[in-house]
Amino acid sequence: MRDWESKPRYVISIAAMIIGIEAHTLRYYERLGLVQPERSSGNIRLYSEEDIDRLRHIKTLMSDCGVNLAGVEVALTLMQRMKEMQGQLEEMERKFREMADASVEDMIADIIEDAEWKEV
Repeated sequence: MRDWESKPRYVISIAAMIIGIEAHTLRYYERLGLVQPERSSGNIRLYSEEDIDRLRHIKTLMSDCGVNLAGVEVALTLMQRMKEMQGQLEEMERKFREMADASVEDMIADIIEDAEWKEV
């Protein structure tokens, strides 16, 4: 994730226009906990690019796929869990590569050491 995607920048009317839904719908989604926009010092809702993407997913699930709000909550939870698991998998792959590289380096060092002993 890029840093600018998480920075709040859009007021509710602009966010609603970008997504193509009404502002009262965004407030309803917030009450349900589907999205948590940040608040300015004047208590104005500010939506980030991440929020906009999440809201687009919600709109797609509801309008294109016919999923109700309960289904949207389940789908979003599952998508978040899959994202976390993907991160864990990538971390495990990185650690495995490090271990494999270290093991190969150890084997090469052993071969070189054995070769040096045989030359003597």
